[in-house]
Amino acid sequence: MTDLRMTDLRIEPVDADDETALRDWRHVHNLIVPPAAMSLDEVRERSGRNRLENAYLGDVLVGCSTVRPPEGGVATVIARVLPEFRRRGHGTALYENGLTRARALGAGSVETVVLAANADGARFAEARGFVETERYVLDGETDLWITLRLA
Repeated sequence: MTDLRMTDLRIEPVDADDETALRDWRHVHNLIVPPAAMSLDEVRERSGRNRLENAYLGDVLVGCSTVRPPEGGVATVIARVLPEFRRRGHGTALYENGLTRARALGAGSVETVVLAANADGARFAEARGFVETERYVLDGETDLWITLRLA
């Protein structure tokens, strides 16, 4: 395999008409947060409300992100990186890109949401200054979610 460097990382928006991009985003999302697995149609619908992006190292999919536009001044930024590509700076690049997007949309505050079982995700958020504000279980579900806000 070619030695790919961080400079080879490409972050691309997901277009609702691009089946490959939608499938790539769905693959990462569903692998990282299986309790919230989505169909392709759900991803397509979500791409109309939120900014979805995929990250590629060369041609290899390494992660995805979501930026939910501000509601009440608070935007949500979520970065997801496939386990085999973690701790190489890809999550940081996705997060910083999402944070820039959220601020450009007028966010006064930024939150993120992490599946509690994803200890890597919680550590990543806390290392960037996020502080837990809420733990919850969705109605009819059993999985614990954590909302964190950038301090």
